Amino acid sequence: MMLRIICLLSLLTLGCAQTFVHEQSISVSFSPNAGATAAVVDLISQAKHRIRVAAYGFTSKEIAKALLEAHKRGVDVQVVLDKSNATSKYSSATFLANVGIPVRINYKYAIMHNKFMVVDDVTTETGSFNFTKAAELHNAENLIVLRNHPDIGMQYLDQWQMLWDEAEPYQAKY
Repeated sequence: MMLRIICLLSLLTLGCAQTFVHEQSISVSFSPNAGATAAVVDLISQAKHRIRVAAYGFTSKEIAKALLEAHKRGVDVQVVLDKSNATSKYSSATFLANVGIPVRINYKYAIMHNKFMVVDDVTTETGSFNFTKAAELHNAENLIVLRNHPDIGMQYLDQWQMLWDEAEPYQAKY
């Protein structure tokens, strides 16, 4: 307790106060029907400044709507998706692009199989969980949220930026 008080009062101790103000945490969720989509939607709802998404499959209406709500709040949202989203019968790419969220399609890899999101540069969501209804209702999937881990967030942001830079803007179908 005394260390916490000293850290909070001392402006000379780099990072000490921030450690206690923004507690780090790790949470896990699973599917089917065990809260994975809800965990992603909740994370999006907490965003203040920026969301970066890299996804293989993306058909979840709940997650797409949460990204739209974040966009409406002024959060800078950008999404990079696997090439399968450019030709699938339904992809959230169309919805997102039509509401003004920048979407790019990565054609470089046989499969751009990433499934992660970085929120406000410091919180990372990752795991096997695809942003799809099937993943929520039928598949055995997992996700982990690492809150207030800026070192991990920056590594994922570097990867996201590489994927974004090598991708092409999505052309919405309608």
